[in-house]
Amino acid sequence: MSTTAELLTANLHDVFGNRDVAARRAAIERTYAPDVAFIDPEGSVTGWDALEAKAAGLLDPTPGAFQFAEEGRRYVSATHGALSWGFGPVGDPVARGVDVIEVRDGRIVTLTTILAEGQSS
Repeated sequence: MSTTAELLTANLHDVFGNRDVAARRAAIERTYAPDVAFIDPEGSVTGWDALEAKAAGLLDPTPGAFQFAEEGRRYVSATHGALSWGFGPVGDPVARGVDVIEVRDGRIVTLTTILAEGQSS
């Protein structure tokens, strides 16, 4: 069973930061509950396939030099975690946000992405 801190890392780097489709899918299946809810400024989707489509939709159109980087502290409890991030070329992110996760039985059951003011997804 994964800790909240481990799940924050997997969410950002192994899923949303992973351009390898097969490795990303494997990470999705070990990191999230099958009925995971993902909420962002565009709305809400449910399940592994929808989450995978969100990650692909974010990564596929962006240059290969774009990557996620953690910014600031992690906040964790047994059931919740939060992590700030930047996305873009190293040292020059074009987007910033915070991921907030809810954890149950060692998997993420809810992922909410909050974007920095003035940015859209």
